[in-house]
Amino acid sequence: MSIAFDRDAVLSGLEPTRTALPKAYALGQELAPGIDRIYLIACGSANRAMLGIQYWLERYSPGIEVRRYFPAEFMAIDPPRLNERTLVLLASKSGTTPETVAAAHFLRDKPCQVVAFSQYGEKPLAQAVPRHFLVGDTSESFAAMFMLMQALIGGLMAAREGWPLGEKLLASLDALPAAMCDAAQQNEARAAADAATYASDDRIYHVASGPGFTTAYVFGVCILMEMLWLHSYPIEAAEFFHGPFEIVDKQTPLILITGEDPSRPLMERVVKFCDTYAGRVMNYDSRAFTMTGIDPEIRPIVAPYILQAALKRFSAHLSVLRNQPLTTRRYMWKVAY
Repeated sequence: MSIAFDRDAVLSGLEPTRTALPKAYALGQELAPGIDRIYLIACGSANRAMLGIQYWLERYSPGIEVRRYFPAEFMAIDPPRLNERTLVLLASKSGTTPETVAAAHFLRDKPCQVVAFSQYGEKPLAQAVPRHFLVGDTSESFAAMFMLMQALIGGLMAAREGWPLGEKLLASLDALPAAMCDAAQQNEARAAADAATYASDDRIYHVASGPGFTTAYVFGVCILMEMLWLHSYPIEAAEFFHGPFEIVDKQTPLILITGEDPSRPLMERVVKFCDTYAGRVMNYDSRAFTMTGIDPEIRPIVAPYILQAALKRFSAHLSVLRNQPLTTRRYMWKVAY
């Protein structure tokens, strides 16, 4: 199988998303006067992209309430605060995720504003909502949906509360695809070496904090667990010293994911501990990447996607050494569940 990194394919696949960024930002500005509350609803990687968006809303917004749900749990709760001043973002890469499509139908009779994000307009999710954004056929749909959702929320915060970083965010999101490619290419040799070192391991733990947990979950669960069938468990740095650290010894494989957001000290504490007590650690720190075109004040927001791009090269090399293409599934899309 070929795992060569195709920069041109990644950039061309993300071009429709870059083109749609101003429209997403403008919609956020348009909706802003009527919104007090934002509900973020999705499964899997899209839900964890929303994790970072929720983090920054809580960090920056003095007046917008934000909650994140899995679709089935959201419908079961049926929150009574869902009203005409609520904005709901739905996301599904395929546009066919049954629970997310069901949530879209559930919201049809509700007074809230609904915007969906997926790849294809003919799929059920896009067909079930009044507004949608499409990222098209791209290998980086996870990052693409983040870019559009974050642009919309950035526009909303800028218009509603005068958030001063709106324009910097928009310009940085536009530069993100190239910065991600830079990170992937920068990490190529290290990824190959790490893959050779860890190819025979069947378990790898991931530790991250704040919005970095987006990467820990998506890389650990949606790639290593789902695609390579590794026992891959993401751990919150804030919880690391409340049980999980007891699993650490000199043989425990760990990926430590450190970003540039306010939670960084939590990860630095984990790194310091692992420097002493662990022997097989892969440290991934966003400060090691240049992020050309990303404004210094926006680096913390996009850092999880830079690290994800770098780590994906590790999984590409692992797939070769373990003789298991990343498209392999045992159950997903194959059996009833």
